Amino acid sequence: MLKMKKNVLKITAVLGLTAVLLNSCGPKENTPLVYFPDMYFPVAYDPLMKAELAYSDHENEIPAFVKNNGATGLGPVEGSVAQNKDGVFEEGKLPKNPDEYNAGYDASKSLTSSPLNPANAAKDIERGKMLFDRTCSACHGTGGDGQGPIVQSGAYSGVPNYADREITVGSVHYVLTNGRNAMGSYAGQLNPGDRWRVAMYVMNAFKKGAPAAASATAAKTDSTATKK
Repeated sequence: MLKMKKNVLKITAVLGLTAVLLNSCGPKENTPLVYFPDMYFPVAYDPLMKAELAYSDHENEIPAFVKNNGATGLGPVEGSVAQNKDGVFEEGKLPKNPDEYNAGYDASKSLTSSPLNPANAAKDIERGKMLFDRTCSACHGTGGDGQGPIVQSGAYSGVPNYADREITVGSVHYVLTNGRNAMGSYAGQLNPGDRWRVAMYVMNAFKKGAPAAASATAAKTDSTATKK
């Protein structure tokens, strides 16, 4: 009798487990409350495209994109690091082919001042020096003579001396953004505003008499006058 009772319990347990498994693997059309709908009903979105649906066609899901007008790429969280706080760069202006690159480089030489606030020129150039020393001097040298430690080691050559080049703050920024010859783009290492700061420092330190230097002097003069 005891043995029969145990067998009945085993059969009941097996049948119950089978029923649970079959139910969990059943159709999803008429599901009860779903706690994680985006996992239960995965909907793939391109983060750079506008969602055609608010979320998906399931009534018990949260319309996450409704309040953002269908945008799937949400803005940065408040207090997070800003990627372009200076607001001086447009992705659409990047050259798409060699002809556009060359035309852009020639046009950049006409830019003799940065779009950053001239009142902050002294501070911007100071930051530009720090960034140049950390990012550029390995090849260009701290003196801008193209004799950085990598060049002196013999591992790399052909780095120009800034003093011998016909450059402007605009052309330096253009090369930092897009690269030139053997030098690649530094858009991934320096944000838009900082590329202008490095360009300003290059002109101020290695091309004396450039507008960037004049702006820095003017900013210092204004600051001194304000203090008095």
